[in-house]
Amino acid sequence: MLQIVIQGRGGQGAQTAGNLLAAAYFDQGLQVQCFASYGGARRGTPVSSYLRVDERPVRLRCDIERADAILCFDASLLEGRLLATAHAGTVIVVNSARSSDEIARAFPGLRVIALDGLSIARSQGLGRIVNSTLLGGLARALQSPPLPGLLRTVGEQAPQRREENLAACEQGYQQVDRQLAGVAP
Repeated sequence: MLQIVIQGRGGQGAQTAGNLLAAAYFDQGLQVQCFASYGGARRGTPVSSYLRVDERPVRLRCDIERADAILCFDASLLEGRLLATAHAGTVIVVNSARSSDEIARAFPGLRVIALDGLSIARSQGLGRIVNSTLLGGLARALQSPPLPGLLRTVGEQAPQRREENLAACEQGYQQVDRQLAGVAP
């Protein structure tokens, strides 16, 4: 079973990202469980989205205690309870202009991939909306869901700026692909 935690702040789109990712996996014919947890239910407070994906029905009904992947919308949230779900095999994709090496030094033993989602979103005319970019980066880091399926889901469910969201998703995927191949961004 693949277990993913998405952490952001209210208004950043963490819950939307979880729903899009769940839809992309479901479209692959997989069983999905997706639920969210809100801090103070206000803009700026921590919001978590949890996702479980499996070939069999998902029957667990608890928070994720051991994540296979973490998608973090704000590097300041990489602490405490969120990192308690991480282990040596956890892939952490974090929205940050800092380099992956720089962030990883603060978290020895964890696999951290930094992705400047804000820069990509702005270059695509999306302002501060980074979920499509980060989903593309996470899909590449996990090698799932396949990019064509994720793009189809984002394209079908993007409430507005469809082409911009598709371009941002693909650019996030490509930027992580270059990092993993050892090519400078």
